[in-house]
Amino acid sequence: MNIFITLNAYIFANTTRLLRWAIGINYFWFGILKFFDGLSPAEMLAKDTIRVITFGLIPDDVNLMLLAIWEVAIGVIFLSGRFTRIGAQAAVVHMLFTFLPLFFFPHVSFTHAPYGFTIIGQYIVKNLVFLAGLAVILKEEKLSRPY
Repeated sequence: MNIFITLNAYIFANTTRLLRWAIGINYFWFGILKFFDGLSPAEMLAKDTIRVITFGLIPDDVNLMLLAIWEVAIGVIFLSGRFTRIGAQAAVVHMLFTFLPLFFFPHVSFTHAPYGFTIIGQYIVKNLVFLAGLAVILKEEKLSRPY
């Protein structure tokens, strides 16, 4: 029984750190997948979305590599605990971009717009949870380092 009390106390004392680690693992892992052609299930959606917002001026492979670097960098920042505010801000920007397929590609996001989601639409909308977690991290960063 004592182990549960200790574990509970640890979790309670480290909720923001655990949240940062959880988001960091996701960013690092999903970013690493994008370095390997065909390994990320979001590869085509990411390429299509970035192609629209860059007006097709940058090759898809370059866009995907830049996205991979961005995601891995956020993951490393969150896992290291250094420059967390910058990492959280970069993650918020990234998360906002992830909602664009709902508008650019409603045919792949919805079975019945605006309430019936495909698996891709669900994949996108779950990012609201990440945004809420990032808001908590940013709030805690501001409280601990108000400068």
